[in-house]
Amino acid sequence: MTSTPREAEARLGPVGALLCRLMFLAICLPGPVLLAVAATLDPLRSPADFWGLLAGGVLVTIVGVGFGVFGWRLVTRSRRDARRLSAAGVAATAEILAVANHLGGEEPGLELHLRISGPGFATFEADTISADDPALVPGALLAAVVDPVDRLFSIT
Repeated sequence: MTSTPREAEARLGPVGALLCRLMFLAICLPGPVLLAVAATLDPLRSPADFWGLLAGGVLVTIVGVGFGVFGWRLVTRSRRDARRLSAAGVAATAEILAVANHLGGEEPGLELHLRISGPGFATFEADTISADDPALVPGALLAAVVDPVDRLFSIT
């Protein structure tokens, strides 16, 4: 059974991946530091300070570690997608079937509906978001790379 087509995550190089992972690790640290401060707080402080630091530490740990783990997994998935496409990807052609304005996110762009075909896999349709470009019109052909096993693709 074939899987649903999925666009590869944005490509990150090794230095970018390292910097992103260090940033996400740094996001995880403030919560445990607050917990450690609350646990080692001088007993002469007020109970309100202790409980405030403890509650803040727990909250920041939950949010920070959740966000940090999410970001770490996103970087790992990006690197894995790039390795899979470079190892098993085949050249393909993506024909633009429809173009629509995409207003989501910080930068507006175009939502492209594509028909992707090439050797070694059945033709399939997929959607992607692209920067605004006057050359992106229905009928235009784009170069793509596809992993035929699970239809992971990237528009090059």
